[in-house]
Amino acid sequence: MANWTPDLSGLDKPRYLAIADAIEEDIRNGRLSPSDRLPPQRKLARRLDIDFTTVARGYVEAQKRGLIESRVGQGTFVRASAKRRHGPMARHPEIVDLSMNLPPEPDDPELLDRMQDGLEALGRDLVYLMRYQGFGGVQADKDAASNWLIHRSLVPPQDRLFIAPGAHPALLGILGLLAKAGDVILSEQLTYPGTRSIAAQLGLKLVGLPMDEQGIDADAFAEACKRLRPKVLYLNPTLLNPTTHTISESRRIAIAATARGFGVPIVEDDPYGFLPTDGPPPFAVLAPDLTWHIAGLAKCLGAGLRIAYVVVPDVRSGWLFASSVRTATVMASPVTIALATRWIADGTAEALLAAVRKESIERQRLAAAILPKHRFRADPVGFHLWVSLPESWTRSAFVGHMRSTGVGVVASDAFATEGTPPEAVRVCLGGPAERSAVRGALEFMAHALTESPTLASTFL
Repeated sequence: MANWTPDLSGLDKPRYLAIADAIEEDIRNGRLSPSDRLPPQRKLARRLDIDFTTVARGYVEAQKRGLIESRVGQGTFVRASAKRRHGPMARHPEIVDLSMNLPPEPDDPELLDRMQDGLEALGRDLVYLMRYQGFGGVQADKDAASNWLIHRSLVPPQDRLFIAPGAHPALLGILGLLAKAGDVILSEQLTYPGTRSIAAQLGLKLVGLPMDEQGIDADAFAEACKRLRPKVLYLNPTLLNPTTHTISESRRIAIAATARGFGVPIVEDDPYGFLPTDGPPPFAVLAPDLTWHIAGLAKCLGAGLRIAYVVVPDVRSGWLFASSVRTATVMASPVTIALATRWIADGTAEALLAAVRKESIERQRLAAAILPKHRFRADPVGFHLWVSLPESWTRSAFVGHMRSTGVGVVASDAFATEGTPPEAVRVCLGGPAERSAVRGALEFMAHALTESPTLASTFL
């Protein structure tokens, strides 16, 4: 069916929905059959004289309905299960995965076009970008990184600025430099699971510090320094994953003073720091001589953009960091770096950040309107929640109940450094799910939180 062309004339709905509806109707009336190949999106866009993004959204909508599927390197096909029916076509129930902490995906056609233009423009330099390049980024990429870090009031010298292939390799390299097997590193009591995994891989003992509303307890940090002689303090200080805490500026100053007094370097993992417009300054500003700052792009722009801008405390640290990470990864992908550089230079990254922030605010408003107010902690510009469960629920039972209806959440066990985890779950509001799907998942969750497990169960 390479010549399949829907009739979009005389419709009063968005064209992308009309394309999905046309696919559904033509399957129902037999014009399209299982395993038929649909026209390539760009070809159909030219044929209909509409923009590529509209067709792409139409195909995505049809895919959500279970009508079509994409096969890498082959094209888009009508699903074998999408059979002709006499009545209304049954739609594939939408799975809402609230377990992966992803920023909301953009759906504004103009922004999507800008993103696509940036990607297509890389084709002019593709031969150059396919070559090996030096670790840490070329001058133009470091200039873009510096311009981006200004959002966080950071203006590092370029011999202390590196571009790494994501936050994970950066963390692995830094912790491997600062500590050896058996050493103690400190963190929040509930912390990022990736750091737990890296500590385990390196044989490090991860010890969590108690927290209050302002962040980790500064006195507890000082006591741990005296008692445990830690090699590192790891912090996720802004919109902590999972609890959404942000360490206050006064607490940051107190923590930095203690770290300096005991000679403990700070590893500042700051993936969410770009979301607040008036957040406290990073540790890399308050204590640049102590701080290894990691500014990943995955949480503020998109999870597939595996780039992290790393600021090290001094020039010698930069040499060691480059050697460590280069040994493991050789370099970050020049293609990915070039895309990030272009988006920063032409303003696309700024527009994408604004879109993520705006949609996160809307989804937080949904959560505030739907969930029991005393049951969760959130930040107005974040895209995850920390939900405390009522006494009737255990975290494992709640996670299982949500999963039984296709809604994924993460139990507190994934974040706990030691001791018994609290009866709580992390809930993520971003990713590919549309706002209406997030609303439905939150409504189901609210029902579960206000009922006993027995009454909430949907099993027969």
